[in-house]
Amino acid sequence: MTGPQPSVKLDLSLHLAAQDPSDRMEDKLKGPLPQLTRRVLTDGGLETDLLFNRGIDLPWFAAVTLLGTAEGRAALETYYRPYLELARSLGTGFILESATWRASPDWAEPLGLQQSELDQLNRAAVELLRRLRTEFATDTSEIVVSGCVGPRGDGYDPGRIMGVSEAADYHGHQALVLASAGVDMLSALTMTNINEATGVALAAAEVGLPVAVSFTVETDGRLPTGDSLMDAVAAVDETTGGYPAYFMINCAHPDHFAAVLSESAAWTQRIRGLRANASRCSHQELDAMTELDEGDPAELGQLYRKVLERQPQITVLGGCCGTDLRHVTAVAEACRGVPGFA
Repeated sequence: MTGPQPSVKLDLSLHLAAQDPSDRMEDKLKGPLPQLTRRVLTDGGLETDLLFNRGIDLPWFAAVTLLGTAEGRAALETYYRPYLELARSLGTGFILESATWRASPDWAEPLGLQQSELDQLNRAAVELLRRLRTEFATDTSEIVVSGCVGPRGDGYDPGRIMGVSEAADYHGHQALVLASAGVDMLSALTMTNINEATGVALAAAEVGLPVAVSFTVETDGRLPTGDSLMDAVAAVDETTGGYPAYFMINCAHPDHFAAVLSESAAWTQRIRGLRANASRCSHQELDAMTELDEGDPAELGQLYRKVLERQPQITVLGGCCGTDLRHVTAVAEACRGVPGFA
């Protein structure tokens, strides 16, 4: 991302009313995360879908800004509802990820917001998901509300790598805001380096929430830092005492990481989720594109199935950059019949 971006103009009179804490407790997920025992779906590439397919402007790629207006909230509802309908039709669970990937403290200033306003948008993002869960779920265990935490910087480039303690302190603020809003878990998406992933896990532990840690990998299946996925999982587990509920892979095409998951090993059993890109392009190529590469949804579904046949412990199926409802639907249809799926 290059060049200045416009600041966000909020209609603060339209913000969602804060829920009573007792209401949040009643709506909390009861029991363990369902994805620990069975397969569930999640959404596709929220930001790329909104920006390229729906023509919705996202300053600094920050979908959280949509929570500031009634029109923006309606757009997000329109985005989420078909996914929930898909999960309902298949009889499978669903993880609702909040639109807060780019909503940690450093992004307040570029977006022209006070920190308190950005916190308010984080809470509004969660309240929207909780309301959708109330509408769609007959049992709260069917739908998990997850607070999405993105990297401090770019999801493709690690940039300046923080120490573990600094990362935990930095992400601790958003983790606490999301926890107080009533999420069931946190998801650290597009983590580019071990230290930041470890810091988010420690921040989740501090607020008492389970966390899924998802790594961005390059075309060679390694993190942008060059670390292997195996070493990254092992390092986070070692420092945190195995705190993450599970790990995921995101922001890469299955061709980029399938070889890494070709055999079953102790560390691969910790990988329980896939959010692949639709495109086979590298991150550098994707950054330079002015049009979306949506790939082939049907082919993507078959590639997911092949990974699942080798790694049956994978339970979370969704998408990342360039994917939308078509891709997740194709994945769900392709994976039907694989043990553990509806």
